[in-house]
Amino acid sequence: MLHSLLSPNTQWVLLSTLILGMAAGMIGCLAYWKRQSLMSDALSHAALPGVVVAFALTGSKNLLVMILGAAVSALIGAWMIQWIRTSSRIKEDTAMGMILSVFFGLGIMLLTIVNRTAGGNQSGLDNFIFGQAASMVRKDVFTMLILAALVILVVSIGFKEWKLFLFDPDFARGLGMNSRLMNSLYMGVLVLVIVIGIQAVGVILMAAMLIIPAVSARYWTQSFRMMVILSAIFGGGSGFVGTLVSTIGKGWPTGPFIVVASSVMFTVSLVFGAEKGLLIQALQLRSQKKEHLDSNNPSVLSPRLSERGSNQ
Repeated sequence: MLHSLLSPNTQWVLLSTLILGMAAGMIGCLAYWKRQSLMSDALSHAALPGVVVAFALTGSKNLLVMILGAAVSALIGAWMIQWIRTSSRIKEDTAMGMILSVFFGLGIMLLTIVNRTAGGNQSGLDNFIFGQAASMVRKDVFTMLILAALVILVVSIGFKEWKLFLFDPDFARGLGMNSRLMNSLYMGVLVLVIVIGIQAVGVILMAAMLIIPAVSARYWTQSFRMMVILSAIFGGGSGFVGTLVSTIGKGWPTGPFIVVASSVMFTVSLVFGAEKGLLIQALQLRSQKKEHLDSNNPSVLSPRLSERGSNQ
């Protein structure tokens, strides 16, 4: 175990999932306040056909090519969700569920066909279902690091613009901000995080890296800036811990362990969160009940009234 942890490749993989978790946590905050948390799940499943098609066309497992294929497939899925929502009476969440199911089913069908070809079962495409960070080579790690750092940079530099875009779009338009450009940029960074994370976490569980850290951070603060920071910390910590545990066993998928680590952080936040935690709410409710009982109890007198009564 110690030997594997000291391996340079393992250390690079741990660093990549740490940065990936931070990027996913930050984008997850944007999706949370845009009320599109389910969009991340739909697009992660929609990326699978693009991964398989990219491998089938090139015949090699090149991460950059697969990311491009996944991005194209996910963007097509996003466009179809928007098209269904605007051209019919179907609501957005229903459209997301439809695209999620159809694209994932198509991806599994294509994956089955590719695996039956000569050498296809040795391609390692199955790792994109549940994730296997340990299967990444150094070139893959560098690609993931660069793209994840780019996402973090985009969110950090345009933080004020993102805040206006999410909380006061009318005022943002009054200042001359292009809402269509911001929507396109948001969808672009969301797709980018998803496609660079599916090899480490998998298409099924990638949504958890975007949703759980943001929801966990919400229990600790009312500040959007602090929520983004905490979500990045929770996401990065979950990615690091989950990958670390998965390296202990041989062939253990990374995604489930990252999700378990995220779930532990969410449970701690749910109970002990300083802003909306169950423990804080229970203490506040108890204090309010005590104050209410004291104010309605005639036997509870102020010291001044008690002293006045004794003098009489």
